[in-house]
Amino acid sequence: MSSKASAKTTDSRIADNKKALFNYAIEERFEAGMVLQGWEVKALRDGKVQLTDGYVVIREGELFLIGCQINPLKTASTHVSPDSVRTKKLLLHKDQIRRLIGKVEQKGHTLVPLNLHWKNGKVKCEVALAKGKAEHDKRDTIKEREGKREVERAMKQRSR
Repeated sequence: MSSKASAKTTDSRIADNKKALFNYAIEERFEAGMVLQGWEVKALRDGKVQLTDGYVVIREGELFLIGCQINPLKTASTHVSPDSVRTKKLLLHKDQIRRLIGKVEQKGHTLVPLNLHWKNGKVKCEVALAKGKAEHDKRDTIKEREGKREVERAMKQRSR
C-alpha cells in the first residue's frame, strides 16, 4: 500500500522550474493554490505548461504568477478564447502574504515559482522566497554537478 502512495506523489508533478534552482538560492518555500480557468486545467492534465520564465509579483496585497505559459489544447471550446500567458492569481493565507511582502521589500529577495503539482485534485504552485545567485556561485554549482558526475562514472567503471 505504501508503494501506491509513493507512486501517486511522483505522478502528481505537472512542471518543474529547474532554472530557478540554478539562478536563485532558495530560502523558504510556500504552497499556494491557483485560480485557473477550465481550459487551463485540461491543458495542465495534458502537461502543456512551461514554468521556466515565470515569476511572482505582489499587487495590492495579492500574489500573481506572471510568465507561466499554459498552451491551450487543440480541442478547446469555441466559445472560450484562451490566452496562454494570462496572469494567474495565487492563493495564500493573508498572514503569509504580509510576511512575504516584508521579505520581498528587502534588497535582493524575490518570489519564484518552483513547480506545479496536483494535491487532492487541485493545482498547487510551490513558490519560493529566493535570493539571486552571483555569477561565481553559479560556477560553483556547475563544478559540484560535474564532480558528482565524475564520481558516479568512476563508481560505474569500478563495478564492471
